[in-house]
Amino acid sequence: MLVRLRRDGFNAALPFAQLALIVFALRADTGWGSVLALALLLATGLFGWLRSVRHARLILDTPTSRIASAAQGYTELRGRGHPLDGTPVLSPLNGLPLLWYRLSVYRKTSDGKWRHAETRESDASFLLDDGSGVCAVDPEGAEMLVRRRDVSERGDLRQIQWSLLKNDPVYVLGDFFTLGSISPDLDISRQVRELLAHWKSNQPELLKRFDLDGNGSIDLQEWELARAQARREVLRQRDEILTAPEAHVIRKPQQRLYLISDLDPQALARRYRRWSIFHLAVFLGAAGATAWLHQIGVF
Repeated sequence: MLVRLRRDGFNAALPFAQLALIVFALRADTGWGSVLALALLLATGLFGWLRSVRHARLILDTPTSRIASAAQGYTELRGRGHPLDGTPVLSPLNGLPLLWYRLSVYRKTSDGKWRHAETRESDASFLLDDGSGVCAVDPEGAEMLVRRRDVSERGDLRQIQWSLLKNDPVYVLGDFFTLGSISPDLDISRQVRELLAHWKSNQPELLKRFDLDGNGSIDLQEWELARAQARREVLRQRDEILTAPEAHVIRKPQQRLYLISDLDPQALARRYRRWSIFHLAVFLGAAGATAWLHQIGVF
């Protein structure tokens, strides 16, 4: 089953680069060319191994949260995908509605080989529903590990699409935050003072509302009425804010892994562990080859 990363997916591109370095090292005309290739293999193998192990641990060590009770910050969510209201995301391959897609286009050259021509990827948000609440998922910057793969081949054009559909299982590991969340420590007195100061800045309107005896000034009793009205308005606005529905969003963190997938966490962790084994094998192989070249006096 083929799983594809987003367009700059590290684990998708690095193995191909490492294989190219191995071929270069074997075919290099000079010993120093082989040494350079091996040095790069050592660096990429070590970095890839550390990165893959770290990501596997993140997936296994981060507990799944419920949207309704999730803490703000780095969070793991699982649920079902749903489209946002409004203009749907349509597949460029067949025109069907999707949650997310990535389309790679290849063209056949005169020598019969397929050459990559372009890649398109949707960036519209979609919803994740886990039964306790709904969270908007921003796919920008995420590593997308998905199983659904559709291929269309017409003449010299081949298109490969990876996609998420409505009601697909969705796993997200990223930065969770809530829009519209309100601190319980609302400073009612400060807000009343600020509202009264705003009213005082417009004297004609203030007199129109609170100068009950029409003498052109606000006396102490009228000012207390104004204060009471300001407090009522502040409390009404507070109640409206507190009863408004909160909007939950998950997006790319500053430094950590941002992952969206239709696989379960255990399968994802196993995939990163297999990558870590591959990168470790590259590192150890490059280290052994470097030691052998040193032994035979290449450098």
